[in-house]
Parts: sequence; C-alpha cells; structure tokens
Amino acid sequence: MTTLSGHVQLAETSVSAFFLAKSHEIGHAIPMTKTIPDYSFEQAAHGRGFCRVAGVDEVGRGPLAGPVTAAAVILDPDHIPDGLNDSKKLTAKKREALFAEILNLADVSIAHATVEEIDELNILYASHLAMERAVAGLSTPADHLLIDGNMAPKGLTIPNETLVKGDSRSVSIAAASIVAKVTRDRIMVDLAQQFPGYGWETNAGYPSKIHKEGLSKLGITPHHRRSFKPIHNILYQQKNVMG
Repeated sequence: MTTLSGHVQLAETSVSAFFLAKSHEIGHAIPMTKTIPDYSFEQAAHGRGFCRVAGVDEVGRGPLAGPVTAAAVILDPDHIPDGLNDSKKLTAKKREALFAEILNLADVSIAHATVEEIDELNILYASHLAMERAVAGLSTPADHLLIDGNMAPKGLTIPNETLVKGDSRSVSIAAASIVAKVTRDRIMVDLAQQFPGYGWETNAGYPSKIHKEGLSKLGITPHHRRSFKPIHNILYQQKNVMG
C-alpha cells in the first residue's frame, strides 16, 4: 500500500480547474461531463490543501442476489496505472490486470454490506454503509473523498464531493469501481459453485434469463435479496400456496 505525503503541484490553471477549485463544499455535486477519467479532480483537491484524496465507488445495487461491494482507493500520483476507466467499459481481462496493479500501487480498502443488511436497510443505505466501511478501512485516513454518484453517505464526516458518472471522470473513482467490481464478481463466482443453476458466474446475480429460470426451477437461496420485488413476489406466492 502506498502512503502519500506532501502536496501535488497543480498543473497550469485552466477554466475547468478554476471551477473545480470553487466546488469544494462537503457533499457538493460537480455537474461537469467528461468521457475519459483523469487526475484533475484530485489535483484540484490537492490545490485546496488536501493530501490524501480517495475515490469511492460501489457495485451491486441491481442484482437479485449477493452483497453490495464498495472500494476506496488513494492513488499515488506518481504511479497511476494506465487505462483506468469505468469498470463497465473494460473487459474482464483488463479489469483483472488493473485490479492487481491497483492493489500493488495504491492504498485500497474493500468492504461489503450483506444481503441481510440490504433487506433490513434498503439497497441505497446498504450501499452507503459499504462505502463508509471502505473509507474507514484505508490504512491511513483520507482527508478528502471523491464519491461516485449524486449522494454522499450521511455517515461520512470527511470533506467530500460527489461526481455524477465519476467513474468516467476521476481516475481514483475509476480505480475504486474496478476494485469493487472484480471483488464482487469473484464472490459471485464462488457462490455459483455452492448454488449452481442461477448463472451467477456470468450474471453476477443480475436478473438474466438463466437466473430467472433458476429461480423458477430451484427456488430462492439464502443469498437472494428478499426485499427485491421479484424475490418478494416468489415468497408471497409460496406463502399463498402453503397458506
């Protein structure tokens, strides 16, 4: 894991950097649109005096099964892996290669919220809980966060800013998205070996055709999210049949 010290010198001032520097309030959403992630948001934060800027992202809100997984990543500005981008835009092979490189070069923390927590809290708050846990798990605390999306977890006390489509705009968030996705995909592959027939090794718990067929033929597993409508409906039907 890499510990950063000192400040990164800002590059030449540009109009976009000027507006980034102005967007420093806790929880402030930055509406700019970029297609290739870069280090400009991190540079702007360094220019405001922050030293350890972490990108934060989660994966797994939409699946019918499995945990939601979050990652927090602090990149070393002198050793940023090439090719970082939104994990959904990368091949599985590229994600795996970048995953190993990120773990080697950056300070990385990974955390989860369980199926039980998802059902108890709802998926939004469970994903926020996973993010909070990931931030808390960094080897040295971050002093500023770049969070994917438009809503920061309420439990965070560290100064932060939210970036809509941040995994396509900030390399730190892109790195976090890759780490979270690779980690969760591996979990679902392991669960698929324990519960074959749902296609989790390829659909990662999302409601694909094979997953729906598995639910129809095999029923619900302990790893299914009972608060999600398709699963809830199956349970309701079973209750009526038995009742």
